[in-house]
Amino acid sequence: MSSFDRGPDDEANVDREIRIEKMKRELDDLTGGSMISGDFGEVSPSLEEVFLTLACEYEKASYDTNFNRLVHGGIEMVGPSELDDASLVAKLQEVLCALAKIRCFVENTDHLSNRELYTWLWSDGLREETPDLSQLGGAWHMSPIGGCNQEDIAIFLKYYATEKERRRWRKDFPNDAMPSRCPLPYNRDRNLPRPG
Repeated sequence: MSSFDRGPDDEANVDREIRIEKMKRELDDLTGGSMISGDFGEVSPSLEEVFLTLACEYEKASYDTNFNRLVHGGIEMVGPSELDDASLVAKLQEVLCALAKIRCFVENTDHLSNRELYTWLWSDGLREETPDLSQLGGAWHMSPIGGCNQEDIAIFLKYYATEKERRRWRKDFPNDAMPSRCPLPYNRDRNLPRPG
């Protein structure tokens, strides 16, 4: 088939294939040659192009801590020990709303008091360097039990896991101790900002 015989759809597909190959090379360069790609079955070229576009933007995104992003955004960050209970609740609400504006959403917090949650955010949760996803239309989720260490898993199983998840865990890890299921001591998560 000569180029004169191709229709507009064929030309668009060739252009897309060229863009996809360029993005794969760019990703390989951005990752220092350590890009790993796989085959997830039959994926349309248009979906692959969208995914690779987002992956490239993610790799090019600037890194900083959410603590610094909040400060640069005008939020005064005050240490937990400097706040009385009423001031801490107001500051926690301000921080959670400011995080949502930069597309960072906190979840699985109902096992912590307000002071414990703010202390975690202050000392740990806001201190990790992460890419700035706010420009990509994406969202960043973080959780005080997101480290997936033994303590985090035990808290998840104790407070958040469904009975189905607990049964699956028992089956997959029969030698692990299963904590008793406990009701959550707080009811904050349902009111936290969510991506929308």
